Amino acid sequence: MKNKMKLNDIPLTQLSISKLNMRAKDKDPDISDILPSIRQHGVHQTLLVRPEGEGYGILAGRRRFHALLKVAEETGEKLTAPCGVLETDEDAVAIEASLIENLARLPATELEQFSAFKKLKIKGRSISEIADYFGVTELKVKRILALASLKPAILKMYEQEEINVPTIRLLTMASPTQQAEWLKLAGDETQETPTGHWLKTWLVGEQKITTEAALFDVKDYKGAILTDLFGETGYFADPDLFWELQNAKISDMVSAYQVDGWTVELLERGQRFHDWNYVKRAKEAGGKVFLSVGTDGHVKAHEGYLTAEDAKKIQAILTGAGANPDKTKATAKPEMSGPLVEYVNLHRHGAIRASLLARPDIALRLSVAHMLVGSALWSIAPQKTRARKDATTESVAASQGATAFEKEREAIYQLLDIIQFDSPYSPHKRLAEGDVVEIFVKVLALNDATVMRILTFAMAESLEAGSDIMEATAQTIDVDMASLWEPDDAFFDILRDKKVINTIVGEIAGERTAKAHLTDTGAKQKQIIRNRIAGHGCEADKAWRPRWMQTIPSHYLDIETTPPAGAAKRMKAKLGKLLAKPAKKKAA
Repeated sequence: MKNKMKLNDIPLTQLSISKLNMRAKDKDPDISDILPSIRQHGVHQTLLVRPEGEGYGILAGRRRFHALLKVAEETGEKLTAPCGVLETDEDAVAIEASLIENLARLPATELEQFSAFKKLKIKGRSISEIADYFGVTELKVKRILALASLKPAILKMYEQEEINVPTIRLLTMASPTQQAEWLKLAGDETQETPTGHWLKTWLVGEQKITTEAALFDVKDYKGAILTDLFGETGYFADPDLFWELQNAKISDMVSAYQVDGWTVELLERGQRFHDWNYVKRAKEAGGKVFLSVGTDGHVKAHEGYLTAEDAKKIQAILTGAGANPDKTKATAKPEMSGPLVEYVNLHRHGAIRASLLARPDIALRLSVAHMLVGSALWSIAPQKTRARKDATTESVAASQGATAFEKEREAIYQLLDIIQFDSPYSPHKRLAEGDVVEIFVKVLALNDATVMRILTFAMAESLEAGSDIMEATAQTIDVDMASLWEPDDAFFDILRDKKVINTIVGEIAGERTAKAHLTDTGAKQKQIIRNRIAGHGCEADKAWRPRWMQTIPSHYLDIETTPPAGAAKRMKAKLGKLLAKPAKKKAA
């Protein structure tokens, strides 16, 4: 049913901006482009109004109205405006009219569209009705309503261009609680606010499991689903609940293949199936089904494959090469099913680890083997000693500390007959090449002192540089920095801050000397430091070490910008009572 509208000239004094005008809350509009024309010719395009109170509310034509007010102010005349009067008291109809009129003239901002569509929804218009009325898809209406449902503070950030379109769209996936948490991060200058790709990870987790990955009926999932209306994708908010349902379906897949006569190999979650490591084989020729399960939930069945190693063994049997008549003929069906193997392994694991609690000597040796070569559950990386500057790398490699450590590494690796692991292309982290079982067997034969020596080396090799734990270690052991490091060319080359250099001059040569050379170049002042250390024209001070390189480091100017000193201070506070020396007893 069409709404009736009549034309009328209405005095400006009877007009005001309707609260339903989609730009009602905006600041006064820019009228510089239309004002000259209206001054000369007046307004010929009608304003859209409707009766409100004792006058009329303007639904569309706000800029023309403000231009007429300006002309009336300049001329002192009582002006009227040509108006199309919409005879309706339905707010939804008025909002629609305002939106259509405004969109037909100046482009509405995205936020204005969000607000207008939200008002229509509140007034009872269904998504399909709004979509039909404006000739857009229901998905677009859903997207607009989702954007309109964001917290006002987020919409304001977007309006002020503090966040971009991809970020505000991703935030439509956030629950009210998540929106509040995100706003808290955005308001904290010490925290990094997640946006773009990192925002999606922050919202749905590292795995990003989409509803497309589900083998089960999504209706059976009782947790929350985060919907990306702009990517048209849903994400499972509870990965544990997803995997509970997904694993049940994977188990059904395994059973179905086994009933069909297949042998099934279920790869570890996240392990990729690389076909170049496998050979195509029909089921009748021993081919298996390999099920790969991605961390994103996707499951793929690879039918009719054998590992290259198994294929080689079968070929050897068929040709008679390496045949062993004493071996029992392989059965077509495995003795233990996958679920049975899992059951036995987990129960054996429970019994063995409980018994291991009573054997710390064996646990020690197991730990050492794992620390050296890793395992499926162990990952250990050596601290890299390569720096951004080649001079620093070379300096570290030539230091007394590095030389002593390298000597110990060679001795340990020779003792165990292993070599250093050094492959930048492998995802595995370990200190040496080798098999954990083989290393365990070797370590079993060693005495406790030797095992502790190896463990100490592995711990030292993987001690994180620049960390709090490094400084905590320094405060619990006797570190002779003076014998293990001395100032070299690389140190003086990267010593650049003149205030720090002058402070060091005062420390090693006295305040008087520091003041006398205050305005000298950094290079000249560094030479003074070198001369004092070497004893040129004075008594040598070879034991001097900068405050940063003391056993417990400190700072020169600002502890907040001296990471080693800051870490040392934190660790001293934590270790203070433990490391405090006991008071001496008074003599009787």
